[in-house]
Amino acid sequence: MWEPTLFITINQWCAPLAAEFWTGLSLLGNGWGLLAVTAPLLVFAPRLMVAWLCAAPFAVLFARTGKFFIESPRPAAVVDNAQMRVVGELLHNVSMPSGHTLTAFAVASGIYYALTVAQRRRHWWLLVLAAGTGLSRIAVGAHWPGDVAVGASLGLLAGLLGHQIWIRLPSTQFAPTAWGVRIAAVLVALSIFHLVTEDLDFAENHRTQMVLTVVAVTSLLVYLWRLLASTFQKK
Repeated sequence: MWEPTLFITINQWCAPLAAEFWTGLSLLGNGWGLLAVTAPLLVFAPRLMVAWLCAAPFAVLFARTGKFFIESPRPAAVVDNAQMRVVGELLHNVSMPSGHTLTAFAVASGIYYALTVAQRRRHWWLLVLAAGTGLSRIAVGAHWPGDVAVGASLGLLAGLLGHQIWIRLPSTQFAPTAWGVRIAAVLVALSIFHLVTEDLDFAENHRTQMVLTVVAVTSLLVYLWRLLASTFQKK
């Protein structure tokens, strides 16, 4: 079969780079990690925060449905482990699709679609980062290339479907006082809790999580300050 050979080739090609590099990219496919990474949007561009949150339910639906109906072994269950690099827990089943890749592409495309045409030309790197997350799933030995390809495709679809909801929202839903933005702030607060109390996917992510905690806490405090200021101004 061609896929095990391709997997081993990519996995070994990625091996020279430090494990922390790949686990950090994988963190961009973890929901709690993404909430922290995008926390500054609460302050600078709430509409983009809402944009990717509109895509999130579709991403969850696609990932859960795929893993429920498709019984696909992980690379570690098929490939001789001596031929591959595995970072973190050794996984054996529920491989299709790659949930991390799907999530990363859903978030990246949800934000990307919400940008103007001119802005999209300058923010193509969002999709490159998502692709990096997909590559990291092969690099850490967690997924087949096919899992990543399907995850990327479904993630783009989730972003597009979320965009259809987002474009129908009135601009008032992007104000700091809007319930959608407030819910996003609560989710960021929950992400801070998870960042400081557990290793997200990999122990190697500890330092990255501490940095993201600072980013998320700072963003949340600034958002709350602006929210309170806006509330008092109305009074």
